[in-house]
Amino acid sequence: MAGPTVQSQALGRIKPSPTMAITAKARALKAAGRDVISLSAGEPDFGTPAHIAEAAVRAIRDGRTRYTDVDGIPELKDAIIEKFRRENGLTFTRSEINVSPGGKAVIYNAFMATLSPGDEVIVPTPYWVSYPDIVLLTGATPVFVPTRAERGFKLQPDDLAEAITPRTKWVLLNSPSNPSGAAYTADELRALAHVLVHAPDVFVLTDDIYEHLLYDGRAFATIAAVEPALRDRTLTMNGVSKAYAMTGWRIGYAGGPETIIRGMAAIMGHSTSNPCSVSQYASVAALNGPQDFLPRHRQLFQERRDLVVSMLNEAPGIRCTTPEGAFYVFPSIDALIGRRTPGGTVIATDEDFARELLEAEGVAVVHGAGFGLSPFFRISYATSNDLLEEACRRIQRFCASLV
Repeated sequence: MAGPTVQSQALGRIKPSPTMAITAKARALKAAGRDVISLSAGEPDFGTPAHIAEAAVRAIRDGRTRYTDVDGIPELKDAIIEKFRRENGLTFTRSEINVSPGGKAVIYNAFMATLSPGDEVIVPTPYWVSYPDIVLLTGATPVFVPTRAERGFKLQPDDLAEAITPRTKWVLLNSPSNPSGAAYTADELRALAHVLVHAPDVFVLTDDIYEHLLYDGRAFATIAAVEPALRDRTLTMNGVSKAYAMTGWRIGYAGGPETIIRGMAAIMGHSTSNPCSVSQYASVAALNGPQDFLPRHRQLFQERRDLVVSMLNEAPGIRCTTPEGAFYVFPSIDALIGRRTPGGTVIATDEDFARELLEAEGVAVVHGAGFGLSPFFRISYATSNDLLEEACRRIQRFCASLV
């Protein structure tokens, strides 16, 4: 007798995260004794700063371990309001702030609160792997707009205008970008905003999680500050994971229209409830406390970026542009497609490249198709210089072995 159907329609619309899959495979190979260098996870290799950890310990000792307001404690909302004012020139009230269990949850809660089947969300490619699947979970449709390496992997105003239809509900922007490292200037955002001002029924979600990781003296810009006319239909998302080395603490936040913020809280009330109370108090210390370590971390990441770009461009068949921010490179392997490994396997796709590289040299990277653009692959350089140098030498050796 057949049992009940296990898989929901929503689950059938999505696929596993390729970054998590390759990270899990690398861990399994390491556990089996293989010499593996994993460059797949987007996670700083620094420890959480001591003053933040101490704030968490203090919260535990003070008994701040109970349920909180569903979408954030007042102290954290106030710290977020001050952060937006101080760093972005944006003004919010508490009723316009959401705190969720991570940046991914911010996006999920916003889309679950606003999207219905038939709605569309414009997603530039390459994209962070979870964007389209979160859209699909709601029953809405992601509309992919390709960007080009020669244009810096940035969405162009004409392409945005062409993609907007009466069904468009959101446009999703990520700057600096995962996976490409592309970072929009204020002028580039202003050009996109000019299109969006004339599309009054479209919301904008801007993922600013890598805000503090901009290189070569670039200034950060976010679209609601660049074009105040969009302020009341923009959700500006950020979090403590990347800048403050707090990936496991799971705190993301956003400022935006009160109607959307209320809807997000309603979703949380029947799903996660509040974010971890201890993590919230730690995040107050992160946002209100010393920020002097941020430039040091940024300089270190810039040095790692330069090392990886230089060494990858010495690998036969790889072309790697220099990213402007975040901690990823997204090199092209177009010249390697169709070549063979010494064992005779044809590199027909970037997924083949990533699989064979892991098997032959023990270097874990994520194939470009997982980010919606081929033939590329992504490397996270959020690890030590020694490991990055060794990994790049192995990549050079692997590419040189292809015929």
